[in-house]
Formats: sequence, C-alpha cells, structure tokens
Amino acid sequence: MIKKYLFILFAISLGQIALAQDPQFTQFYAAPQYLNPAFAGSALAPRVTANYRNQWPAITNYVTTMVAADYYFDRVNSGVGLLIQNDNQGQGNIQSTDIGLQYSYQFQLNESSFVRLGLQGSYVNRNVNYFGLTTGDQFNEQGFISGSVTSDPTLLAGSPKNKYLDFSTGGLLYSDWYWVGVSAHHINRPSQSFFVEGSDRLPIKGSIHAGLRIPLAGYTGLADEMDREISFSPVILYKFQGRYDQLDLGAYLTYSPITVGAYYRGIPFKKYDQTINNHDAIALLAGYRVDKFSIGYSYDVTISTLGNSGGSHELSLSYIFEKPEGRRAGVRRRDKKLPCPKF
Repeated sequence: MIKKYLFILFAISLGQIALAQDPQFTQFYAAPQYLNPAFAGSALAPRVTANYRNQWPAITNYVTTMVAADYYFDRVNSGVGLLIQNDNQGQGNIQSTDIGLQYSYQFQLNESSFVRLGLQGSYVNRNVNYFGLTTGDQFNEQGFISGSVTSDPTLLAGSPKNKYLDFSTGGLLYSDWYWVGVSAHHINRPSQSFFVEGSDRLPIKGSIHAGLRIPLAGYTGLADEMDREISFSPVILYKFQGRYDQLDLGAYLTYSPITVGAYYRGIPFKKYDQTINNHDAIALLAGYRVDKFSIGYSYDVTISTLGNSGGSHELSLSYIFEKPEGRRAGVRRRDKKLPCPKF
C-alpha cells in the first residue's frame, strides 16, 4: 500500500515539473475521431466505434477506454461526432474523463481529391482517488495497526479534482489512393494542475498522418470490381507534444475479410538521453471485417529500456449502419470514402 501511495504522489507531483502526455492507440485508424476531428462523419454513414488499451500491465496498469459515434449529413456536407474517453493510471487511482463534440465539413478540391476540416470541443474531468491507501503513520514495528486512521494532511484534504474545457482542430486531404492529415489538440493549453490554478498547462499535441492504399488486384482494390478487397497500405504517424515526439511506421495487408499489420514505434536516430535508446515498441495487429462490422486486436512488444513491462494489449470494435436514404434532389456529387485502413 505504501508503494501504491508513493506512486500516486509521484504521479501528481510529476505534473508540476514535467510535460504531460496524452494516451495513445496503436490502432490509431480504428480510433479515427481521437486521431483527428476531421474524421467525424468520414464513413458517410452512421458509425459507432469502441477502443480499449491496457498498457504495461506488468508494471502498473494504464487503461484507456473510448467509445465514439459519428454521423454524416449529406445535404450540408457535414459530419458530427461524439467522443467519450476514460483514462485510468495506476489501477484507477488517477482518472480522466473526456467528453468531446466534433464538427467537420467536406468539400471537393478537384475531380479526384477531397478535403475535410474538423473542430472539437471537450469537457474534461480529472481526479485522484485516495480510497484504500495506507500511510506510514498507520504502521509500527509490528506492522499495520489494525483499525488505525491516517492523520496525513494530503489524504485528509480529500481527493483533488480539476475540470476544464479543451479544444482541438484538424484537416484531411484524400483521394482513392492516398490520405494526408494534420491535427492539433489542446490548442487552448488548459491547466491540468490539481493544486495551483493556471499551472501545469497541457502542451499542444500535433500530429501528421498519411498513407497509401495500393491495390493488389482489380483497379481500385476496394472490392468494387471483385468479391474481395486485396490491398497493401503503408502508413505513417508522426506526433509531438512539448519536448517529446514519436514516429509510428507500419503497413497493413488486407485480403478481406482478414487484415494483418505491423508497426515500429520510435525515432532511433534521435536521443533525448545518450544513455537511453529511443526505441519504444514493435506492434503486431490482426483484424477481421465482415459486412458493416470490424474487430481488431494488437499487441505491443516493448523494446525500450523499460524492460519487462508486459507490453500493451489493444482491442477495437466498429460498426457502420446503413446509410439513410434521402439525397438532395438535383445535386450531382460523387461521394468519396476515405481509403484509410479500418485498424
């Protein structure tokens, strides 16, 4: 219990001297609304997604769960989205709940390319749970004093909380074959501090994500000329927050209904400390898609100096509902779905 208590105090105090980092998903295209608010409505039909990540279970659990829903309004070329995320650090003792609303607008750039622009506003509630902790004044030479109550002023002051608004934006350029996106989260730099109002401001998180869909059969490889999709998709995600940055390089192979993929995470040519390598993980992924339903699982193998962390497990679910009928009469516009992988 003492170790648990020290971990919580360390995590809280760390926020006063270090730059906080956002949760991440290995299957970032299976969490499109989290990656970039411009993805809201990108399925051009009602969609619901769910994501679960358990990171480093052998050390201390960092568990992130998220559910999202989005819808595309054909008549106004607009998408809306709802995003609910819960992040637990240290077996639920430090928790953050984020509820976000998103809006995106899509327009055609030329005959083959489209642009999407997105905005997001979120309400965030962070808190620390002291329940079940024991402190040094509840022990003597014989061990724990049964029935004792702590006099520690930090615990007696109650669990600290922080609530704030958070804003993000992003954009996408895409065609049948490629996509390029940029996003910026926490553009208002909200304060995450539990104790000093206005301090510990969250750094802006920026990302650049791009990829290609290369058909291995048929003209488009999107299963519109044949019974199944057969394609290869190299992808990249570069993100930065404060003084830290990260690069994900990977590729997907789809032979519907199966998709397999692999990622490398790290920047080997850049070191923040000459004694520590900048490799993070190798991730393996498998997904299954049938009709409107998709499910994916990935496992991150830690290759950093962190050692035996237990890796990271991640599960994603997605369902796309039938698109409602009722296009605006007299308008001739070709819908263009994003070619991004679903995992």
